[in-house]
Order: sequence, then C-alpha cells, then structure tokens
Amino acid sequence: MKKRTFSKVTKCRRAQRHDHEFEGSTKLAEEGDDRHNHRFAGVSGPAIKRGSSHVHEIDLTRTDFFGHFHQLKKITTGPAIKVGNGKHVHFVKGATTLADGHVHQFNFATLIDSPLT
Repeated sequence: MKKRTFSKVTKCRRAQRHDHEFEGSTKLAEEGDDRHNHRFAGVSGPAIKRGSSHVHEIDLTRTDFFGHFHQLKKITTGPAIKVGNGKHVHFVKGATTLADGHVHQFNFATLIDSPLT
C-alpha cells in the first residue's frame, strides 16, 4: 500500500476543514430541590490555527431542558491532544450562560475527528 504524504500547505488546509462532535454534562448548580445539571451535545466549528496547533469554537444554542435552558457561547477548546493513529481530541472547560439565576461549570473532551476514517 502506497503511503500518502502531504505538503505543509496541504496538511494545514486539511486540518482547517475538520470539526469535532462533543457531548457532556454540566456540573451541579443550585441547592436543595432545585439542585440539577444539564446535558448537551453538538458539533464544534472548524479548526482555527493557533500557534503550532489549532483550536475550535463551541457555540451551542441550548442545553437540555430542566425548566430552563443554558447556552455554551463562544467557548474555545484547548489545542489538539494527539491520541494515536493520526487522530486527536481537544479539552474544553468553561461555564454556561446565566439562566434562572445561575450558571453551570463544565469540562469535557471532544470526540475524535473523522471517526470512520
């Protein structure tokens, strides 16, 4: 089988055309009977070159419903973390938007890019 090679320009362009699926749960917020968390899932924006790596923007319009919604607005992932076989993930940490008088913290790793290739 012939090994594929890419020029630096091609690698850069190829890297810029991918995104990542993600899913996660927020940390608990509020106290007593109102204590709860939210679940979310989505797809990141395309790669944004950052130094020798790249990041992605997470812009989710809403979490699941628990009497209210939250958003994950303009959250930027960390740089690529190599996981083998030419694949990578990104670590994400942040807080939701304010709703119903509170926010939720979260942290998660994206899923690998192009899982079927």
